[in-house]
Amino acid sequence: MHAVNVHQLKNNPSEALRKVKEAPVIVLKGDRPAALMLNLDDESLLNQPDVKLALATELFRCGHLSLGRAARLANMPIVDFMRHLSGRGIPVIQGSAEDAKADLQALNKWAASS
Repeated sequence: MHAVNVHQLKNNPSEALRKVKEAPVIVLKGDRPAALMLNLDDESLLNQPDVKLALATELFRCGHLSLGRAARLANMPIVDFMRHLSGRGIPVIQGSAEDAKADLQALNKWAASS
């Protein structure tokens, strides 16, 4: 395992990326661990289902992946991924209650005109 401090990481991120190809890198803030860098090119790490699920969950929660893409990354049917998110208190539908109400009214209006 390698270690770099925040100052080193800020000044030379390429060095940390080179080191992480050899072994995990701990990023230190002062004398305390602040982050852990892992090499995601290592197929054995990403082939672990729990790692993919955790990564997909966090990327969806932060808004970096859509629901469909996150479910695909997790290798789960979208319905199962939605259940997984709901079970962890992560909203599956983004937006306000007013947005949902307006969408439902528009859908009902469309259905009535068909």
